[in-house]
This record gives sequence, structure tokens and C-alpha cells, in this order.
Amino acid sequence: MLFALCSSIFNLLIRATVTAASFQIQAFEEKISYNWILVLVISILVFAGLFAFIIYRGVPQRFHGIAAIKALFNGKNGLDDDSLNNAIEAAGYSYDPLQDIFYSNMDPWQKDHGYCRLYDEAAAPWGMIIDCEPITFEYEGKRWLIEFWKGQYDMTTGAEIGIYTTEGPDLNIPGIFNGTFYHSASDEDRLEMAFVLKKNGKALFSRRGRHWWLTGFKLGEYSEPWELTLILTITLKDKKMLSAFIDGLKNAGYSEKEIVINGFNVSLKFKEPRTPQPFTRTKETDKLIQKKNKLLCDKYQEITAGYNKFPDKLKALQQKAPDIYEMLGKVGKPKGIYDKYEKIKSYID
Repeated sequence: MLFALCSSIFNLLIRATVTAASFQIQAFEEKISYNWILVLVISILVFAGLFAFIIYRGVPQRFHGIAAIKALFNGKNGLDDDSLNNAIEAAGYSYDPLQDIFYSNMDPWQKDHGYCRLYDEAAAPWGMIIDCEPITFEYEGKRWLIEFWKGQYDMTTGAEIGIYTTEGPDLNIPGIFNGTFYHSASDEDRLEMAFVLKKNGKALFSRRGRHWWLTGFKLGEYSEPWELTLILTITLKDKKMLSAFIDGLKNAGYSEKEIVINGFNVSLKFKEPRTPQPFTRTKETDKLIQKKNKLLCDKYQEITAGYNKFPDKLKALQQKAPDIYEMLGKVGKPKGIYDKYEKIKSYID
């Protein structure tokens, strides 16, 4: 009963943080100074981090991490392998056994939710300390967003390249959001992309394909965002789009010498973000959230040590830590990131 109450309180704190963050975005975009909101965001995050640490110290050794605590109260006793595969697919991902990574499918449920800045602001409160780099430009009557991400996604180290477009006006929803909502790129607007994610100079994994959302997530790998470098290449449609994208990169802060052009291919390294990062990212709160993430990754590594094949790791997790095992169907970005979509979708063209 006590643990259930603590879990409920923690979830409320998380949602309150996301709500406060959305107000801060609106305040920023309207050039209004709401410093008290930022103080509220930081205060809630600090309290949430301390609360998570207290819970970690107080629960049995096999129940570590915020997501594991949530899984502890769902009343399930773990999944068999088929159920896990179905859960991973339902979450929008597939598994690559050669690289030991999860990656996004072509038509996952996330595709219907598009993109807006609220999602990046919600990442840290949901346990993801990730760098983001939005590149915007106009091409053929559409406003385009190509965004890069890298960092720690709760229990995984990961990276993403997403492509989004809009032909509609910006949204101005009092108390919720003031800014641009982008739709996930249509099939005709998908682009050839490739990337290698390196950690301290060593390649972790690579991805390639014609996609709208090229991703990779390595389970149990703990990283600080500054340790990671995303080396990426994107193939644009034509010379006009190439020029527009390069202008977008320059507007974001990249110099000509950092951009490599080969035909319609553009390559660059994403290590230190050039664009403003989410308000929910602060040095103090990042440290608290990352402490939780490291504890969870360490536990995963401890349990699966000595097992080389993923099915064997699954069996070890199912036997020794069914709570963590159940979390494996929730890789990447959780549904909580997209909570605000329900409030803004009626305003979208």
C-alpha cells in the first residue's frame, strides 16, 4: 500500500512538471518573463529526483529505477518471449540481433502524433536526458523540420533523425502551446538517411534507410549526452532542397566547414547542440535523472552478465527481475511524451 501510494505521488509529480514546462515554452515564445514557472519546474524536478532516490534505497535490491517502480505495481508477472516481441512491436519498434539494438518501424503509433516542442520539453521529466537539434527550412510550399537527437533514453542509449512537415499556421492555444506543429513526413517525403552513433570515439551502432524516423536504442548502455557523437548523412531531393537545408543548418549555428556536401548528400557531426535546449534540462536535474538511469542500466548489466544472446538475457531478467523484463516493451520514447497531443489535436489542420 505504501509503495502504491508513493508510485501515484511520483506520477503526479512527473505530470505536473510536464504541464509547468509547457507554460514555460509559451512564456518564452511570447517574450513574457515567467521566472516563477521555471523555478517551479526546477523545484518539482529536484523533489522528484530525490523521491526516486529514496524509493531506490528503500525497495528490494531487484526493484531499481523509476520505470521499474511503475512496473512493480501493474500486477503482471512477466511476459513470455512471444508476448514480449508483440509488446515491442506494439511500442513501435523492432529488434536487430546483429547490433543488439531496437529501432523504430515505418508505421508505428508515434507517426500519428507528429512533432511539437512540447515533446522535447517532456523528455527530461520522463527520464530521458537527450540533446536535440531542430533544423528548419522551407521547400516546395512546406515548412520542414529535420531534427537530430542523442542521449540517454531512460534505460537505453539512443539516437534519432526525424523528418516532419507542415503547410498550416502556427498554433496559439492559451495555456497549452504557442508554436509550430509538424506532421510526420509522408511516404513521398521520406529521405535516405544514415548515421553512426559513437561513444567516446567508439561506434555503438549504425542505421541506414529511407525513412521519416531513423532510430536506434541500445538497451542497458549508460551514456552522458556529451560522450556521444552522431555522424549522419541525409540525401535531399534536389538542388533546391539541398540549398534550403544547408541554410537551415547555418541558421542553427553550423559553419560551412562543418558541412560536407557530396551531390545531394549532406553529412555532419552532431556532438554539441547549437540550438537552445529544453527548459527542463538543467545541470542539477540532469544529474538526478541520470543517477536513476545509471542505476537501472547497472542492474541490467549485473543480471545479464555472462549471457551473450538476447533470448538468454531475457530469460535471466524474467527470472531475476520480472519488473525490468516487463519494461523491455517500452523502449525509446514512452507514450507520456505525447500526452499533450490529445489537447492540441483538435486545433491541428
